[in-house]
Amino acid sequence: MTIAAILARYGLIAIFIGAGVEGETVVVTGGVMAHQGLVPLAGAMAVAVTGSFTADQLLFLTGRRFRDHPRVVRWMKKPAFARALTAFERYPAGFILAFRFIYGFRTISPVAIGTTGVSARMFVTLNAIAALVWGILFTTLGYVFGEGITALLDRYSPSVTTVGIAAATVAAIVAGVQWWRRRRAA
Repeated sequence: MTIAAILARYGLIAIFIGAGVEGETVVVTGGVMAHQGLVPLAGAMAVAVTGSFTADQLLFLTGRRFRDHPRVVRWMKKPAFARALTAFERYPAGFILAFRFIYGFRTISPVAIGTTGVSARMFVTLNAIAALVWGILFTTLGYVFGEGITALLDRYSPSVTTVGIAAATVAAIVAGVQWWRRRRAA
């Protein structure tokens, strides 16, 4: 089975999962895949919207149901959680519509909002609108710029050694940032 066949067969499932877990990169890639004809554009948009909406609903429900659970309590002590709550308290509807577009707020915000008294109906409605805009926007970006992205990737085909060095560098940077944050927090 070729990579194109695998992507055509499982591409929409991957975009659905990736939209909820990773975010923009996967959804833009879904748009590129649609541009190349590996998946239908409408399908890529639909699973991006659905995946994002589903993940945020689950995170909201986690905050709502498990607000006293030790893991959620630990999240509540993080500065990003406090910033999310502060922004939510100032502009509740606006924040629900915007948090997925703000770097660093994508995962923690629905949990934080779930710990508040906001109605589930309000969150579902605004989350659906935001997921619709977000999913269509980023899939469209991948689709529109798909030719340029594909040309760039075709021009740069790294060796296994280059990929290994890049992965090791990224891992070292991530480890260094985590070490620095833990040290700063202590």
